[in-house]
Amino acid sequence: MKRLAFILLGFCWLTASAQSEAPLVKIQHLEKVMQTESDQIQVINFWATWCAPCIKELPLFEKLNADRQDIKVTLVSVDIDLDPDPDKVYRFIARKKLKSEVVILNETDPNSWIDKIDKSWSGAIPATLIVNSSTGKRKFVEKELKEGDLEELIATVKD
Repeated sequence: MKRLAFILLGFCWLTASAQSEAPLVKIQHLEKVMQTESDQIQVINFWATWCAPCIKELPLFEKLNADRQDIKVTLVSVDIDLDPDPDKVYRFIARKKLKSEVVILNETDPNSWIDKIDKSWSGAIPATLIVNSSTGKRKFVEKELKEGDLEELIATVKD
């Protein structure tokens, strides 16, 4: 019996280390995240499971999330726009063992919310918003990020 309990505890620890589901959220939730006063810089990345450049840059966000306590990474899946079933996203999160916070934007009309993220956004993904609520500075980019890009963008909102 003790062995079974040990095995179950080990399994629970392994499954808890990666996020396997993500809450469905509305745009109002993201607006609140962007406006919340925090000591952490918010890094909010918009991506989808079908977007190759998005998937390619995910390890950069995962590394940032693991290495920096002064940064809060939120990965926002926009998959619902094309596929109303979130299970595909849940499976992707589990397969990639994502540890950053993942939310699924439950909005089907991008034109109704894109400007609420940034007025300059055309709607292309990947897109990343960096917000420093202590300084009031924000930086938005809509492109695939490469090694070093995140650190440079964070530096622009730091002080």
